[in-house]
Amino acid sequence: MSDTYEIEDDGFQVPSLPGGVNVAADEEDAQERLGRDLLAVAKQAVRKRGIFHLALSGGGTPMPLYRRLMIDPLFREMPWSNTHLWIVDERRAPFDSDTNNFKHIHELIIEHCDIPGANVHPMPVEDEDAADRYEAELRECLMLGGGPDERDRGRLDFVLLGMGPDGHTASLFPHSPALLVEDRWVVDNDAPSVVPPPRVTMTYPLLNDARSIAFYVLGAKKAEMIARISSGGDGFEALPCKGIRALRGELVWYVDRAACGG
Repeated sequence: MSDTYEIEDDGFQVPSLPGGVNVAADEEDAQERLGRDLLAVAKQAVRKRGIFHLALSGGGTPMPLYRRLMIDPLFREMPWSNTHLWIVDERRAPFDSDTNNFKHIHELIIEHCDIPGANVHPMPVEDEDAADRYEAELRECLMLGGGPDERDRGRLDFVLLGMGPDGHTASLFPHSPALLVEDRWVVDNDAPSVVPPPRVTMTYPLLNDARSIAFYVLGAKKAEMIARISSGGDGFEALPCKGIRALRGELVWYVDRAACGG
């Protein structure tokens, strides 16, 4: 994945964020940078381990990126047939609901690529034990594809995260119980200010152990929160984004200049 990159020397300051920071001129540029790195990680995973485990987030920001991955020749070599696709977090809403993340990812990606049906893993959010079932499914699949070194199993290859206006990521919300979970990969968590509130989400132990973690944050509306994270004054309980750190992998923030206040 990309190292810290500054688009031009005109006094613009790259924000001090945990991990690498890749600053793009605009959304299209950010899509290309992230897409190229995603492709490189995917091809390397398939080459080394025969499979690529990808966890995607919902929300409005990544949807144009997902669409571009399907239509841009730059990403034609994406190894979808060797990919397992997971969902970072999900609302407890029916699969046909517009508030369901998987619905949109299915329409933009799954319907347009050759990923095997058995490799697609929506969260079973209409079941009461959704978190337990999804964690069991993750553990079974990830332990099979880590290569010969057992210590390297049980890891996602690439996690794509966003950032909410309150500093949340996945469905890890400020001061919520899920932030303190250390022994689970997937839990239920409420979103106090978002409708509908019930969520199922991956937790820090799983997300932070991924081989590659990418934050994708765009637009001037995110500039204030980017500045707040950069200031270093708040901890992860106030700003859950700050709880994301690469334990054995790489963390990169893909941001456009507007999100950096430039």
